[in-house]
Amino acid sequence: MLPAGILESGSISVADPASSKKRVLESAARLLAGSDEEPGAEQIFERLLERERLGSTGLAGGVALPHARMPGISDSRGAFLRLSAAVDFDALDGQPVDLVFALLVPEEATEEHLQLLARLAGMFNGADLRQRLRAADGGEALAILTGNTALHAS
Repeated sequence: MLPAGILESGSISVADPASSKKRVLESAARLLAGSDEEPGAEQIFERLLERERLGSTGLAGGVALPHARMPGISDSRGAFLRLSAAVDFDALDGQPVDLVFALLVPEEATEEHLQLLARLAGMFNGADLRQRLRAADGGEALAILTGNTALHAS
């Protein structure tokens, strides 16, 4: 599962109303910005969009992993969105996306960035995980993604 501190309850949106790739990236940027003043959601959005222009971060199975390196942050952070309706994300399998995990890492953290992306891709490759996330509320999604079942007792 995810390393400690990458994902918090305030960085999760279930039934997110974003209805296009651009809106998904805007929602993800707001979640990634959180309550921090810097970097702001607009700066994060621009970084995510810049990366997306290099090639789609849409995988297969309804999953996208938008990501960017960001100057001015010291720790990696993530945001999870489950969309209320799947959107076209130019995914590898041509299918629309409804599960999005956005990742922001410090600009100099190249190796950590690649390791986190590999870990996320491996996690979201599992059909069981995707199915569980599609049925989860925010607390359950946090517990599933962090592997911390104490976060949400059923």
